[in-house]
Amino acid sequence: MRLTVNGEMGDYADGLTVADLLRERGHDPAVVVVERNGQIVPAADFAATSLCADDVLELVQFVGGG
Repeated sequence: MRLTVNGEMGDYADGLTVADLLRERGHDPAVVVVERNGQIVPAADFAATSLCADDVLELVQFVGGG
């Protein structure tokens, strides 16, 4: 299925969840905020949120510094 992630279109497996996508892209779910089609996906829902063709996602990872 075709998804847009952080402005880049790509092909992904059907049936992918938000948790699967984060794992596939090497993101730690504990430090990532996911927006799907303009709506924030709560971290508790990552594993239960199935992605659909043409979804638009923004992944924002928190980075600490000092």
